[in-house]
Amino acid sequence: MYKVITVSTSKRIEMIDITSRVRQAIKESSVREGIAIVYVPHTTAGVTINENADPSVAKDIENTLTKLVPPDKGYLHLEGNADSHIKSTIVGASINLIIENGEIVLGTWQGIFFCEFDGPRSRKVYIKVIEG
Repeated sequence: MYKVITVSTSKRIEMIDITSRVRQAIKESSVREGIAIVYVPHTTAGVTINENADPSVAKDIENTLTKLVPPDKGYLHLEGNADSHIKSTIVGASINLIIENGEIVLGTWQGIFFCEFDGPRSRKVYIKVIEG
C-alpha cells in the first residue's frame, strides 16, 4: 500500500518543502527500518532533495532551471509547456529515502521538495514505505 498526499501549488514554477508530510507518512506506516520511495506521477513536476534551511537555495534552483530551459523557445510540443516537461526530466520523478529508527536519514540541511513546473495546480505525491 502507499500513501497519497496532495500538494497545491500557486505559481508556474515553485519548490515546496514536503519534508514534514513525508515524515508523517513514514510515522503512520510504523516502519522502523526500511526504504521510502517518494514518487510524483506528473510529467511536468518532480521531486528532489536539497537544502531547506535557506529559502534562497530553492529560488536559485528555480531561476537556474528557467535560464537553462526557458519557456517559448520554439519547442515542438503544442501545449506550450515543453519547458515544464524538460525541467521535470532533469529533476526526476522519484527519490529513495533510508528509514532508520523510524526516521528519514537526511543530511543536516536537507529537505524534500516537490517541484512544480507547470502550475498552479493540485498535484499528487505517492509515498511507498517498504520494511527491510
